[in-house]
Amino acid sequence: MNVSFEKVSVEIGGHRIVNNVSLTVPSGSVLGLLGPNGCGKSTLLRTLYRAQKPSSGTVLVNGTDVRSLDGREVARRIAVMAQESTQEFPITVREMAMLGRVPHQRGFGADSAADHELIDTALREVGATHLAARYFAGLSGGEKQRVLLARTLTQQTPVLVLDEPTNHLDVAFQLELMSLATSRGITVLTALHDMNLAGEYCDQVALMRAGELQAIGRPHEVLDEDAIRAGFGVDSRRLEHPLTGRPLIAVARITPLPAPAAQQQPINHETEIVKENA
Repeated sequence: MNVSFEKVSVEIGGHRIVNNVSLTVPSGSVLGLLGPNGCGKSTLLRTLYRAQKPSSGTVLVNGTDVRSLDGREVARRIAVMAQESTQEFPITVREMAMLGRVPHQRGFGADSAADHELIDTALREVGATHLAARYFAGLSGGEKQRVLLARTLTQQTPVLVLDEPTNHLDVAFQLELMSLATSRGITVLTALHDMNLAGEYCDQVALMRAGELQAIGRPHEVLDEDAIRAGFGVDSRRLEHPLTGRPLIAVARITPLPAPAAQQQPINHETEIVKENA
């Protein structure tokens, strides 16, 4: 399924968080939303799965306005792995993963053998089989992310939203998670901070700043030195990765520009006085 944002704006508490954003994500492709904290990435994604209502504009999934769909139908089309989970109920990891099947079931307690097989597969894929009987609330941040990914995989939707999915994760599982999420042939929209993860796994990246879309295109087209400096406030250089040969973006704190020569030379007041007396 393709996803389109058409002139979407969001105002919260009198402040415009997203301003007139239009972009399209083709079916089966991966879009990475990049930008500094507070630029509107997560808010824009929330309009897709109806957690945030746009102040203006329309969000479409395969040409259908998501606001016209009921909650169950949205959950059948869009799975979400959000930044944080406030889930503190006494629920086990296996039960948490099973929640991904609820939109496809008729009422609670209707878990089928096929549902249980999907749960087993998803927990195994994310490396969480050993956690199945533990309570979700007692897990570490990284363990929770694994389980939440399993839940989205069992939901089996054509669209997947990942909102900063690599938070709390070690480096190995960051790569594993992105590989699992982007290799399934579904449409993926993900908010990221890591430009190199975006370059490795995204077909397109959309660079946002102060709620506005600055650029969209293939990672190597969008993430040039000028755009990175303007968007993130850091200097960068594109290198060749010594292991994979793929482009690698190295970043560093911006080096202040040298002052003009006239400002660098101190004034010799004694010399000025001699000239005047002469």
